[in-house]
Amino acid sequence: MLPREIIDKIPSFYEKALASGDLFFFPSSIHHYLESGVEYEIRLCPALQRKPHLPTPHFDENVDVIAKAVENGAEKSKDPFSPPYNAGLFVGYLEEDYVVLLNKYAVVAEHFLVVTKGFRESLLRTSITTLNVSSEFRSQSSPPTPSDLKHSYALLVAASKARKNMICIYNCGDLSGASQPHKHLQFIPLENEDGPPIEALARNVKLENPDKPFSINSLPYANHVYRFPSRLASSKPEEYERTLTNAFISLLDLAISTIRHDPDYPAGKASYNVILTLEHLVRSHAGMCLAFWLIMFPLAQYIFPRKGENYTLSSTGGILSINSLGYAGMLLVKSEEELEAVKKEGVGKILGSVGLKSVHEIQVAGVNGDHDGLRL
Repeated sequence: MLPREIIDKIPSFYEKALASGDLFFFPSSIHHYLESGVEYEIRLCPALQRKPHLPTPHFDENVDVIAKAVENGAEKSKDPFSPPYNAGLFVGYLEEDYVVLLNKYAVVAEHFLVVTKGFRESLLRTSITTLNVSSEFRSQSSPPTPSDLKHSYALLVAASKARKNMICIYNCGDLSGASQPHKHLQFIPLENEDGPPIEALARNVKLENPDKPFSINSLPYANHVYRFPSRLASSKPEEYERTLTNAFISLLDLAISTIRHDPDYPAGKASYNVILTLEHLVRSHAGMCLAFWLIMFPLAQYIFPRKGENYTLSSTGGILSINSLGYAGMLLVKSEEELEAVKKEGVGKILGSVGLKSVHEIQVAGVNGDHDGLRL
């Protein structure tokens, strides 16, 4: 299926899945909260308190872990993102390497996933002794490939042409808020035509060097942003694949550099979040394993370094799991008590606690070979 065909089919497939009971929708309300010049969107969804609790997924690509899953049987380690797919959630295939599925537990209507193929197929078709993880297992701990970026951007462009505003996010690794180890990107429709709260901040940055990453100085945590050329959405797929890939690599380098400047950063692989929009690419980082959020809007890409996945509210003891949407300025709470606690403690403090301190000024100066960029 072509990207425009997928975008066209999502509404009818969503309504059908909702009516059949294959998909569950959790009603919610959005509360706007102004803090330090940022108008955050805090979504209150009490029904999520009844959502089944999923155990923390394992992101280890080690062959022994996969082999153990095979020995224990398919049902004990069932992967919901591999065949046989739930017919009620299945939308279609995006070329040869991807399948499009509706999100089973939706807080936002028409939320869908682009899932890489190969995980369960390899487990079922290959014996333990011949299992080739490197070629078959596509883990949520791996960064987005040029193909992932190209197809995700193509869907955002198709949605924009259909007058639908949405973002793409990628939660990567143990500390990213990902619920499944099978590699998947999420596409979430937006009610606000101007995009998520962070987009307004990024748009206000005046760039002297538009071809370089920059940082939003008003945010109390590390962030790296890349603004795409205005013509990108109308260019050929080969051209924006190259632009997206180069932008992502630049932001990844900055994210790793930020982590290296933190003497208390946990040992192990780095963690970070990425956001992609039509205007910007942004990124954030976390610790212990390679984890990041990819949030895409058709003109931008964002990356936020991460140190942890969860934040404990001091006033209630409740635990908030922060993923890419949090760094887009769109947080999710399950009760009025949590909502008031978040406002009391401050969104900036919460995001900063699971993120890293910005060292963009050092990076701009090019110290120790760091990449340069712009901070305003």
